[in-house]
Amino acid sequence: MASLALAGAVALVLDRALGEPPARLHPVVGMGHYLGALGPRLLRLQPAWAFTCGALAWLLGAGAVAALAWGLQRGLLSLPWWAAAPLLGLLLKPLLAWRMLRDEVRGVEAALARSLPEGRQQLARLVSRDTSRLQAHEVREAAIETLAENLNDSVVAPLCWFAVAGLPGAALYRFANTADAMWGYRGRWEWAGKWAAHADDALSWLPARLTALLLCAAAGRWPAGLSREARVTPSPNGGWPMGAVALLLGARLSKPGVYALNAGGRLPGSADLHRALAWCGRAVLLAALLCGAADLAAWRLCGGLAWTG
Repeated sequence: MASLALAGAVALVLDRALGEPPARLHPVVGMGHYLGALGPRLLRLQPAWAFTCGALAWLLGAGAVAALAWGLQRGLLSLPWWAAAPLLGLLLKPLLAWRMLRDEVRGVEAALARSLPEGRQQLARLVSRDTSRLQAHEVREAAIETLAENLNDSVVAPLCWFAVAGLPGAALYRFANTADAMWGYRGRWEWAGKWAAHADDALSWLPARLTALLLCAAAGRWPAGLSREARVTPSPNGGWPMGAVALLLGARLSKPGVYALNAGGRLPGSADLHRALAWCGRAVLLAALLCGAADLAAWRLCGGLAWTG
């Protein structure tokens, strides 16, 4: 259990030092290949069959990912803690991505400082919406929203599920989140991706609220009206971290035609994006501490017995 408590910190140190592994070795890229290969086949099915086969494909992929992670973890936990911890951290690292998120969002502001078209182009790397007509403040809004929402998806939630269920929990969450990102849309994906969308909503429910709490702790205050703002977005979870950042900044964050968080707030400026990045960095450290503390508490609760998954 000491190995699990240290692995989260090791993963974040590796993330800061090395960033993302090559695509050919990245487990999330592998998950994407599996989902991408099956997706077009699901879209050709009638609604009932699309839903059924989409759910079965999700369960098969999730089961395979969790089983592989469980086997790897079980083998590593047979080693001394000083050997198991860094190896578990090495396997956990590709399942979280703080450095890449931070650098990509920071790059939006750097690009905006050069020109609006460059800012739009950099933002297009992060979001699926059309960025070609966005004004500077709208580019910043989208960048801050992406930062807040993906702080949960890419960092806090994997750490949270690692604390709950070890490497299988983190791997299962990342599979669910990847499936939602690829299949969880309305329109032609309505039935094929319905299971994936609801599975991600369920697995993200607690981490999203924890992310909002960590952001407030990082900023040193709890803004009034957060639960109200969190209900503004179509997602039952994304509104929590995004709403927290909007209220803490005192700025409006919106997606035209979809939602407006802290609608009466001012337009965000350059300093707001940098403040949001600073709070997110502190929230990541707090999440790592909570993850480690949860595993140590579980170890003490179990009377110091080694957990093998």
